[in-house]
Amino acid sequence: MDKTPVQMRNELAAQHVIKNLNKRQLNGYYAETAEEALKLALSLIPEGCSVGWGGSMTTEGIGLNQALRDGSYNAIDRDTAKTPQEREALMKQCLTADCFIMSTNAISEDGQLVNLDGKGNRVAALIYGPDKVIVVAGMNKVVKTLDEAVARCRNIASPINAMRFPGASPCRKTGVCGNCTSPDCICAQLVITRFSMDPNRIHVILVGEDLGY
Repeated sequence: MDKTPVQMRNELAAQHVIKNLNKRQLNGYYAETAEEALKLALSLIPEGCSVGWGGSMTTEGIGLNQALRDGSYNAIDRDTAKTPQEREALMKQCLTADCFIMSTNAISEDGQLVNLDGKGNRVAALIYGPDKVIVVAGMNKVVKTLDEAVARCRNIASPINAMRFPGASPCRKTGVCGNCTSPDCICAQLVITRFSMDPNRIHVILVGEDLGY
């Protein structure tokens, strides 16, 4: 079947971003659909390894988290915790897992990943710890410049994600970033990943669909 104009555009745009990711020693891949992205991600995760994740509507949405729970992996699943203390311990285990899976809040066309985090466990694992990090992101998260990527994090991803949790930060009331220092702020850590010192560590799967926030 012939590809739609949207599919053709996404594939061409993704290849442009992948070239720039590769220049930064971030390994880029393209999957046209969520189903292809799931198969590709699993092919990068050896059976038997320990694997953890942060909160990601994207990886949940493509079925990756559940596949890891059901497969031959040592899944570090914080959602199985029975107490806040146990949940915290599982989150810390993720920092030394063999593999960590996540999405990203934005990607600039020149290949930089931009993420805003509250507690910081997700970006901490991205920066250092797990031997392999797999990032899955829909093409809806690709923007032109680094400034636009930061703006996307603050004005789109963060207010939407804030709605998923209880609290009283301004964006939960207005839908836009208030540049706050509220105790409930989920934007404590702004992390820009512009290069990987280890050329075999970070793998970015771009998906030709709108996924996550």
